[in-house]
Amino acid sequence: MAKKGASISGFPEWLPAERVVEQGVIDTLRRVFELHGFLGIETRAVESGASLLKKGETSKEIYLLSRLQEFGQDDDTPVEEHLGLHFDLTVPLSRYVVENSGDLVFPFKRWQIQKVWRGERPQEGRYREFTQADIDIVGNGSLPDHYDVDAPLVMVEALEGLRPFGLPEATVHANNRKLSEGFYRGIGIDNVDDVLHQVDKLDKIPAIEVSQLLQSEAGCTPDQAAACLALAELQASDGDQLRQTFTSLCSQQGIDQTSDAYQMAAEGMETLAMIIDEAARIRPGSVIADLRIARGLDYYTGSVYETFLDGAESLGSVCSGGRYDNLASQGSRKYPGVGLSIGVSRLVSYLLHSAGATTSRVSAAAVLVAVWNEEERSVSDHIASSLRSRGIAADVAPTAAKLGKQIKYADKLGIPYVWFPAQEDEPDQVKNIVTGEQTAADVSVWSPADDYARQAIVVAGKGN
Repeated sequence: MAKKGASISGFPEWLPAERVVEQGVIDTLRRVFELHGFLGIETRAVESGASLLKKGETSKEIYLLSRLQEFGQDDDTPVEEHLGLHFDLTVPLSRYVVENSGDLVFPFKRWQIQKVWRGERPQEGRYREFTQADIDIVGNGSLPDHYDVDAPLVMVEALEGLRPFGLPEATVHANNRKLSEGFYRGIGIDNVDDVLHQVDKLDKIPAIEVSQLLQSEAGCTPDQAAACLALAELQASDGDQLRQTFTSLCSQQGIDQTSDAYQMAAEGMETLAMIIDEAARIRPGSVIADLRIARGLDYYTGSVYETFLDGAESLGSVCSGGRYDNLASQGSRKYPGVGLSIGVSRLVSYLLHSAGATTSRVSAAAVLVAVWNEEERSVSDHIASSLRSRGIAADVAPTAAKLGKQIKYADKLGIPYVWFPAQEDEPDQVKNIVTGEQTAADVSVWSPADDYARQAIVVAGKGN
């Protein structure tokens, strides 16, 4: 038996009205994704430990599976050989693409909205079990760079669709791993992955602490750490500005423009400049270059993205991702991809608790059919069944209570219409309990007004 107050930290459960908001968010995202030609899939909840560790996460964040009879027994089996719950949707996608490559049409554009599990410390907006919404575009052998522009712009449009829920305007901050790696190598740093892991913490801890970590954990000299932070401070809203500021910094650091390191950085810079300029042409101001974006995950090879909400910077990034060329492969065949992921549960938490999102309809039913007495309940059931056969969601009053109580029940659930079955010489009637209007109705032709035919999300409180 469940006990009140026995909730488990990091595993959110929404009340019915909150679930309506969550479902509205999911439906909006899915609609935008499909408008852009993305195909929906769902993958299994478990993957091999070897697959899960590909992303560079520590084994401490993976929930491993074991049966109760195995609990407490010594187990020397390596993590790689266990099964574990997936902690994101990108690693499962890479496995899915390889296994089904013969049946997929490339470039494969997929959307996926599914639960994931991650063993991190629960805090506001961060959970151990949560819903993610991903889009990815995966090529067979190659993938054109223009998809590095398309993917973040689709996510911007999807987040724009959540503005009626109270979501602020979103801006994608983009960088390129080749740009960062080339710069780091140009100033004499070899352990690039360690540097990226530390730079990725700039949104979480002060720059002075990141500098100390760069020296203590990544082996940087004080001058190298300062140069890394100087790179991270660069932002640009157009390609020319990016080229000028980056070239100037490289000159200040004495990086040889004929070196392989500089050529790598320049390649990344040109890709990033293209993304910023193309995005500005299609959706001005939606994507900016921000060289602090590191995405400290090992498999990214090019473009990387983080998305922030205006006025809600403390929430951190709500949508992130990037380009990966080597995550999915089969022999010599590679399946490069680019994608982004929205933390749906984080967004819903923000909308409910900060933006004040709520719903005027808890129940999906548009009509509650009243019951005059229990002996005639079958009449009410038949009316509800007839309405449902025509696609109109209907419920039946739980008891033959006084009409006032039945109407109050409908009002609590946000059901806008109450249907009164015919009595003696009176025909069936429908009452709009929002406007108070009551009219005769024929169950074979009556339909609710468009405004009441669906669940309506409204914004209240701070977001209003």
